[in-house]
Parts: sequence; structure tokens; C-alpha cells
Amino acid sequence: MPTKPEFRIGSHLAPGIAAIALFFVLAFVFITSSFPTAQGFPADANITANIGYALFNIDAGEIPAEGFIVAFFAIAIVLDAALDGSVMLARREEQESASLTPDRGGFEGGEE
Repeated sequence: MPTKPEFRIGSHLAPGIAAIALFFVLAFVFITSSFPTAQGFPADANITANIGYALFNIDAGEIPAEGFIVAFFAIAIVLDAALDGSVMLARREEQESASLTPDRGGFEGGEE
């Protein structure tokens, strides 16, 4: 006969309680904070062209785009790391599958 599950109280509950407390603290901070109105850009501003001008250090844009360049390079580094990781994982799978030889018991050095 199956037994009824018991609720165990102990130190293993501390991370969960801490996570719930952190959630409520952050929810309270976000709900009670006030943000200023958004500034925005002029309607006729070309943000893409200004980023290009800032990349080549040309003073032709009307919007300072150096802040965009930092985000642009950060995203480029993260995407490059993701691509390198995917290539590394794909190569590892090729090397593992190359060692399989079905005619000799499944692996190299298997029974003959």
C-alpha cells in the first residue's frame, strides 16, 4: 500500500525561500518606481546612418551614436561566441560518430 508523501522541513528549502523573497523584493521595486517620460529621437533622424558614421569616426550625424556602438559590439561578441560553440559541438559529434564501426560489434576494438 502506498504511503502518503511527507513534507520535510529542512535546510534544503532555503534556496527556494530566498528566491521567492527576492522575487517579491524586485516586484515591489519595479512596481513602486517611477520612470521619466521617454525622450525619443527626432522624426527625421536616420539612426542607422548615424551608427555607420560613428563606426567610421565621421562627424556627419546629428545623433551621438557611440552608445549604440557599444551595444552593437557586445551583441557581435555574444553571437560570435555562440557560433564558435556550435561549430565546436558539431565537430565533437563528427569525431564520436566516426569511431563507430557497425561490422565489428559497434565500436573499434569490439568483438570479431
